[in-house]
Amino acid sequence: MFQKILVALDRSFQAAAVFDFALSIAQPETSQMLLVHFIDWQMQDVSPWVGAATLYDIDASGNPYDWSRQSLQQEIEQSKSWLENYAQKAIANKISCKFECYVGSCNLGIGDRAKEWDADVIIMGRRGHRNISEILLGSVSNYVIHHAPCSILVVQETQKTVVSR
Repeated sequence: MFQKILVALDRSFQAAAVFDFALSIAQPETSQMLLVHFIDWQMQDVSPWVGAATLYDIDASGNPYDWSRQSLQQEIEQSKSWLENYAQKAIANKISCKFECYVGSCNLGIGDRAKEWDADVIIMGRRGHRNISEILLGSVSNYVIHHAPCSILVVQETQKTVVSR
């Protein structure tokens, strides 16, 4: 049915259901999966004193310390490890699978990556924002639906998928 399946994953509780759904439609030894994760990086969870010329800003050698770069690198490494676990599960089910982690906007990135890779379908979840919260926070799934170059399957938050492999 689908040969090239792009699976857009975030690190929410719903990611496992999205992956399991993608795995359930993939055909062993025929389908290819590409797992993508986007880190929309903003400097978060760092002391409010960072950048205020305090000891927080100096490393052991006395040089300025780039908190955002270290935190981002840690996030990238954690995300790659997380994606690799899913990729190994797909490979164990005889599905060719690769994974990629990007820093940037998932709204644009998911569709762009699907186009570059020539995906047949995008599998993604939705967080279930409704009414004013969707207007204020935006909807990644809504954006991708309106801008993607291929079919999109949106896995609902409450959907439970059982993979029988």
